[in-house]
Amino acid sequence: MDHDGVDDSIELFSDGDGLAVIGSAVAVEQFMASSGLVPTDEEGRDLARAFSVSSGAADAAAKFAENSGRWLKMTKESAAKVKEAGLIPTKTPGISHAMLGRHGASTSWIKVVQGPGTALTSPAALAGLGGVMSQMAMQQQLDAINDYLEKIDAKLDDLLRAQMNQVLARVDAVGLAIAEAMTVREAVGRVSDVSWSKVQNQPTAILETQAFALRQLADLEAKFARKSTVADLVTVCQEVESEIVKWLSILARCFQLHEAHAILELDRVMDASPEELDRHRLGLDAARRERTELFERATLQILGRLNDAAETANKKVLFNPKQTPEVVEARNHVAIEVGDFHEVMGIEADAESAEARRWREAAADKLDRARDTGSQGIEGAKRLGSETRQRASSVRGRISEGLAERRQRQGPAEPPPPF
Repeated sequence: MDHDGVDDSIELFSDGDGLAVIGSAVAVEQFMASSGLVPTDEEGRDLARAFSVSSGAADAAAKFAENSGRWLKMTKESAAKVKEAGLIPTKTPGISHAMLGRHGASTSWIKVVQGPGTALTSPAALAGLGGVMSQMAMQQQLDAINDYLEKIDAKLDDLLRAQMNQVLARVDAVGLAIAEAMTVREAVGRVSDVSWSKVQNQPTAILETQAFALRQLADLEAKFARKSTVADLVTVCQEVESEIVKWLSILARCFQLHEAHAILELDRVMDASPEELDRHRLGLDAARRERTELFERATLQILGRLNDAAETANKKVLFNPKQTPEVVEARNHVAIEVGDFHEVMGIEADAESAEARRWREAAADKLDRARDTGSQGIEGAKRLGSETRQRASSVRGRISEGLAERRQRQGPAEPPPPF
């Protein structure tokens, strides 16, 4: 393409969660290389394949046929590139766009005036592109959760695994139905009436299992009430430590099934009611935010109780130097598990960062007071302070690095793995 005297051009589209780079195959790859943008996953990168699967996005697919494209999950780096490129909002809600070009062998890409009829900016094309980009973000989330669940499974003992299986059996049928619909979708390029009828009402079972897991977390949090002795706190904290992974894994599985169902739902809307695609996409985004906020509140309440327990135990470290570290250790282990869960769920870490600062301040204060008490108190506080600082810094750093970019930007081409 040749616009404003440039020799090559690409188009950028962003929906806040992902970035689509569209143009000739050579231009797309050269832009990504010169910008330092590398897709974080091998699945769902090729937009052409995404459009071939989502036949409901016919208008976008037709306009896309002459081009190549790549999709990337939005990160701090890609968000910076979006800002540099000067993307501007389109008439399609949530979608912004810019066209960039370059001269000859130059590696510098500049914003150019869009030529008539060259961009994928018709309302129908943008709606289809927005739907496919949402699906690709969901697919990336599915893959991330799958990796998370595999890591969790590797460290479960037989008892915990059996307990999880009893709960997850409620949604196993849902997973099988969704997997079947995904397989048919990939084969025929659409979600038919028959396929949709098999999965349309499946979210009810997912929500029931999700609600059960949230109730279990609430019950764990309630057990801290009226526990004041270090011995009592040790018992409760260690129970939370042993149970937390189970319920977080079940919530992650429910989230995964919600995302897979949403991929099918968007395909169905593209095919049956394309005029409603934008509103439906935004509605699913809002539902996802509400779901992650619900998970965030439940897990932060647990962390708050554990932090209070650790502070109570630290105040009594001189009277119970043996059990106090057990409370702190349990709190730190739970914080790390919750941090991993938040990362894969895409939950921001502001609250945990504040907690991490409180932990360090409390540990430093305990160390200062222990210096005036005796060598035993000093050594105990040092041990607790060092451990707390290391754990808190690790949790804060890991979560903040992975998730802070979500604040800066404001939330499939391939079927997910078998459910």
